[in-house]
Amino acid sequence: MLRAMKLRALLACVLILTVFAPAQTPRPTSTPYAGDLSIFEYPDRDKRLEIDRVMTLLKIAPGKTVADIGAGSGWFTVRAARRVGPAGTVFAEDINPEATKYIDERARKEKLANVRTVLGTPDNDKLPPASVDAVLLLKVYHEIAQPIPFMRGLRASLKPGARVGIIDRNGSGTDHGLKQSIVETEMAEAGFKVVERYDFTKKDGQDYFLIFVAR
Repeated sequence: MLRAMKLRALLACVLILTVFAPAQTPRPTSTPYAGDLSIFEYPDRDKRLEIDRVMTLLKIAPGKTVADIGAGSGWFTVRAARRVGPAGTVFAEDINPEATKYIDERARKEKLANVRTVLGTPDNDKLPPASVDAVLLLKVYHEIAQPIPFMRGLRASLKPGARVGIIDRNGSGTDHGLKQSIVETEMAEAGFKVVERYDFTKKDGQDYFLIFVAR
């Protein structure tokens, strides 16, 4: 009798704590950029990011399929498209319809028939399943409001052995940057493991380049 009363009291406490416990809030994120897309086109960006080295480390080569997540102006898209050549494909994904329109027009002007734009959503990249050999999130991970569901969904778009690169800068989440340790923790929860870490993408020591594969 006494044991049953104690059990009921314990269950009541658990229920109270569940009902009145403060709801967990998402970690801070930056507002996705929606301004002038030409700001991404500054002259020495290739050199500062060492983008050819980035693509080599992601094993982007002729005939491969690449996803540029949060493609913006298509700065990386066009470079990846030239790298993979006519036999390859680059999916330029963005949640901003103005960005995908911009990239469609850019690809037409630059005669890159291997570019496919994809209008995603904050929790779904909308890429074809099992289609991608390499992915790059270039200064965009800190803008993803639902990173773990989004990255779990991305796994379904990857071919076996696909490499996922994240280039970002250390920050608070609201200042267009996010701590490297948080990225690694979230990616692990989403089912990825980090296989390589680099810091050459900016010389001030604030940027990092991480490569992940699905576990």
